[in-house]
Amino acid sequence: MSEKLVNILLVEDDEVDVMNVKRAFLKNNIKNPLFIAGNGVEALEMLENTIVPLPRIIILDINMPKMNGIEFLKIVRETEKLKNISVFVMTTSNEDSDKIKAYDLNVAGYILKPLSFEKFLMSVSTLKNYWQLCEM
Repeated sequence: MSEKLVNILLVEDDEVDVMNVKRAFLKNNIKNPLFIAGNGVEALEMLENTIVPLPRIIILDINMPKMNGIEFLKIVRETEKLKNISVFVMTTSNEDSDKIKAYDLNVAGYILKPLSFEKFLMSVSTLKNYWQLCEM
């Protein structure tokens, strides 16, 4: 069986969190191509011009400059070629209003960033199980 890895887009403005995601991918032996955007505006530009084929999974922070995650998600869901991409919110926001807005925009999951790297590793391992299903 040939390996068919899906592209993953991480939309995250915090460099430490980007580094933690990369480390978690490495520790979980995740070899999917990972594209990184620092905010919603940059992510939309990448989706329009850079990432081919389009990612099947987006990992999205909520609190970012220029365009926050909810604003970005609204545009993704309104755009025909992007609306079916699976989006996982990974954020420090435990606000009910953010969770409701995200689920109203059909996210696949809402993950609170854990405080320890070990818990973060477990969260990424769970995500890996999901996107391996996308690769079948």
